Amino acid sequence: MGGDTGGVVNSGRDGSAAREAATSRPAEPWKPKANPWLIAVVVAMAAFMEVLDTSIANVALPYMAGSLGASNDESTWVLTSYLVSNAIVLPISGWFAGVLGRKRFFMMCLVIFTLSSLLCGIAPSLGAIILFRVLQGAGGGGLQPMAQAILADTFPPQKRGLAFALYGITAVIAPTVGPTLGGWITDNYTWRWIFFINLPVGILALLLVYRLIEDPPWAKRLRGAGVKIDYIGVGLLTLGVGALQVMLDKGQEEDWFASHFILALAVLAGAGLVSLVIWEWYFKDPIVEVRLFKNLNFLGANFMMFMLGIMLFSSLVMMPLFLQTLLGYTAELAGLVLSGGGLLLLFLMPIIGTLTSKVQARYLIAFGWLTLGLAMYYSTQQLDLQISFRSASLLRVTQMFGLAFLFVPITLVSYIGMPAEKSNSVAGLVNFMRNIGSSIGTSMVTTLIARRAQFHQVTLAAHVTPGRPAFTRAAAGLEAHLSALGLDASRATSQAYARLYRALIGQATTLAYIDTFWILCSGAGIMFLLSFALKRNEPGAGGEVAAG
Repeated sequence: MGGDTGGVVNSGRDGSAAREAATSRPAEPWKPKANPWLIAVVVAMAAFMEVLDTSIANVALPYMAGSLGASNDESTWVLTSYLVSNAIVLPISGWFAGVLGRKRFFMMCLVIFTLSSLLCGIAPSLGAIILFRVLQGAGGGGLQPMAQAILADTFPPQKRGLAFALYGITAVIAPTVGPTLGGWITDNYTWRWIFFINLPVGILALLLVYRLIEDPPWAKRLRGAGVKIDYIGVGLLTLGVGALQVMLDKGQEEDWFASHFILALAVLAGAGLVSLVIWEWYFKDPIVEVRLFKNLNFLGANFMMFMLGIMLFSSLVMMPLFLQTLLGYTAELAGLVLSGGGLLLLFLMPIIGTLTSKVQARYLIAFGWLTLGLAMYYSTQQLDLQISFRSASLLRVTQMFGLAFLFVPITLVSYIGMPAEKSNSVAGLVNFMRNIGSSIGTSMVTTLIARRAQFHQVTLAAHVTPGRPAFTRAAAGLEAHLSALGLDASRATSQAYARLYRALIGQATTLAYIDTFWILCSGAGIMFLLSFALKRNEPGAGGEVAAG
């Protein structure tokens, strides 16, 4: 009988040896037919477009409100609706990919996202645009994790770090340029074009995905594996995540738990998410694979990614807000302050991707948290009302330097010890944790700044009274200056006190920003220590655990 080894088997012993050799020979690793880097550019382009839409509409809200006959408070639902539907789809994208096939699901998400972008652009009313933003968020929710999962499977382990670096550029740069680009488009054209620009990119990405992307063998084997729909899981996820996102978005506006509305949302979010974890843990075919968190290393990586989301969006919100509200910068000029950090990221990401093949990921992560903590400490020392454009840009560059060392290594660590067929679920959960961290970070800093500013205002006001010599001298000096400019005595006095009060508010708010940077610095320090609890990986070997 002819054997696979190419010779005639003359004895049972020889045949057994031949079969053993054939089965022990390692299988040829799967490779896509298209160039992996071309695939990487295509999926990164789709992910960039989706992440961009999480922030590009922020500065256009007043224009939308005026155009659609809505109040500014009502227009914020344009953001909230997108974030809610996006967050709900993220953790279940792995299930959808298993049922529909990853390529088919990715293309469906692109179609929904692109079509709903068109509908957002032509929406005649606020209600219509909120509905279309829900659809847009649902379509976009599958793009990020599927892009990451495709990169994980397309590249061999030794090049996976570089591939994740390309994806990291889209995930970190897109929310940075979003507000600046949105402001420029709105000022020069109309707010509707912030949605229309998705159309050519979406159509091109769809055509390229159809031609270039293919499902790996293990993804094909999973297709249709979870056809039984977990309706209870979907319901609990929608309730818990939806309530959480609305609570985070509206909390500061409604004075948090002083509002019955926010309190009710907190109860719903807590009950929904706890029930979801319990239900999915014991359900046979869960829509969210929470049992992956039994792997403590995966749990740690997700917590790190959650904290990365907090740090990234906290700093992203704080710098433009400080510059615009206290120093009078325009949105475009504040965006330029952020651009230096973005350029640094473009330069660093490929270097870090290469380093992952030479240095253990947990050491890179520890270095990232350490440098980020130092950058936040540096921010507490340099931030004041006389800060120059150059100094503010340098602050942002120092912050981005530390953040650049976190995204790729944390993503790599999340795959350690995980089977290839779980890559869709791993990507969905990791991106979900980062997005939730982003929402919490945004809410946290706006609340901290408002509350700490009130505290410092009360403290400083106690020292600004007519009985204080320093205050009396400052007021008298201002009165004399204003009188010299031609104001009568009464107006000069009132103007002097008004200017001193504005200065007090500015100082109190600046101290609030400094307090917030101290908190971020402390958080980075804690993460630095926890980095060493992550598993050692074999550099350049993807998800392999280091021996010893």
